[in-house]
Amino acid sequence: MTTEFTSLNLRPELMQAITELGYTEPTPIQAGMIPLMLTGADVIGQAQTGTGKTAAFALPILNNFTHERHVQSLILAPTRELALQVADSITEYGKHLNVRVLAVYGGQPYGPQISSLNRGVDIVVGTPGRLLDLIERNALNIKHVHTVVLDEADEMLNMGFIEDVEKILSETPVERQTALFSATLPQRIRSLASRFMRDPQAVTIKRDTLTLTTTEQRYYLVHENDKTNALTRLFEIEPIHSALIFARTRAETSQLANELVVRGIPAEAIHGDLDQQARERVLGRFRANQLKVLVATDVAARGLDIEDISHVFNYHLPDDAEVYVHRVGRTGRAGKAGIAITLISPREKRRLREVEALTKQNIAKMELPTIEDITRHREAQVVENMKIWLGRGRYKRELEMVQQLIDAGHDPLNIAAAALKIARADEKQRPIAEIADVKAEAAHKSGKDFERNPRGSGKRDFGKSRRVSHEEGMIRLKISKGKANGIRPNDIVGTIAFHANIPGHVIGKIHIEEKFTFVDIPEDLVEQVLKHNGNYRAGKEKFSLVKA
Repeated sequence: MTTEFTSLNLRPELMQAITELGYTEPTPIQAGMIPLMLTGADVIGQAQTGTGKTAAFALPILNNFTHERHVQSLILAPTRELALQVADSITEYGKHLNVRVLAVYGGQPYGPQISSLNRGVDIVVGTPGRLLDLIERNALNIKHVHTVVLDEADEMLNMGFIEDVEKILSETPVERQTALFSATLPQRIRSLASRFMRDPQAVTIKRDTLTLTTTEQRYYLVHENDKTNALTRLFEIEPIHSALIFARTRAETSQLANELVVRGIPAEAIHGDLDQQARERVLGRFRANQLKVLVATDVAARGLDIEDISHVFNYHLPDDAEVYVHRVGRTGRAGKAGIAITLISPREKRRLREVEALTKQNIAKMELPTIEDITRHREAQVVENMKIWLGRGRYKRELEMVQQLIDAGHDPLNIAAAALKIARADEKQRPIAEIADVKAEAAHKSGKDFERNPRGSGKRDFGKSRRVSHEEGMIRLKISKGKANGIRPNDIVGTIAFHANIPGHVIGKIHIEEKFTFVDIPEDLVEQVLKHNGNYRAGKEKFSLVKA
């Protein structure tokens, strides 16, 4: 029997908004969660991204909404993109209730956010680091909230935010309602639930089938700095009709899209900073084949209604193997063949094994096209185009021009060769990108030195010199604080990942001494990390990074 929104007994203002949005039937996670949350129970929702989780907690919160002088609900999200998306959705659902919603996140001035809080806010959506900062500045009072939502708790764990989450929860009333949403439930998340939730009711939505039978999957092993060059080589050879490239951060989507355009590949970025109109314009161009490539983050790609994607590219592997399945599932739909290509740096190979274990499928390792391969392909395309035009026979004026050249004494073969030379002139504007060879798994390195676990004990061996990274592609940075200041590895991972807008998993080895700390950062991200000096903090200790 199908559930409809009308059977959930939501207040009229919400039903009006839902009807205006064209919703009639709740998704499975909404049908399971909304009735439970309306009773005030603590809940755990386990479901993949793109299943309608935001409405599953937003509608019960809004249904119980009354105008009060304090913040009534607090929603924690791992990224600024998700915080903005959730805040926009709640505003849309609650537009007939005059609800005041504020999104807070790092990388923005404190002043406007504090001013909004002072004027009065009903629902606050934010990233853990900025929320904790505002609480410590006495700008945000959450001692009277009725409901707390932890959205994508496993992603907050991956980014090193769980301790901040715990501190925030400890500032809220004991009798609050808590809702936790997570695609996976690792032990640390289960422990968090047992400590901060009261007899939580669980709703689990089974993940999509993991069989990707219509999709060809392969990977290419390349250095981190060569990934864009590798992409352009693949675009030369692959029969790409339309492609979706997944990148890690909003900044990376824009940089990559711009670089592809410079190289003659029509691409645009989809990220959380685009408003809905701009997003629809980009999607419209993509659907109309005016645009060949979309570059997106996982968060921004949610809800994209796009069919007939020939290729999905993973510029980096996601932290969660299930996210890989969700990405790759966007190609090979409706019985059509699809191709999923992943670019992997040597340090990402462990996560590739996790993906293969989850999908129970081997992902084929392939070699990138060589300069000779691309040159032959270009020449074959020219010959194929010539055959097509020769078959059509529609070149009357061109024949007249050729006859004029013959009459002037030129050899017909030379005329044809010169014409092909002119036709290929644009190839000089597309030089074939250089790519360095990846040596066989850096065999000179010991397994101990190559392993990176930033959220470990911090007591790892750096070899003879702690000031120089031994891992290829990494640069060692120094922090003038250490054990004496209470610095911990997860503090460093969390604050750098958040403020520099990079994934926590790319941060390398961390060695904490009494007064100093050393941390490895990928070479291509060092400037981005150093640019945000002044924002980093571990607890109440602010710190900056310098090259060791």
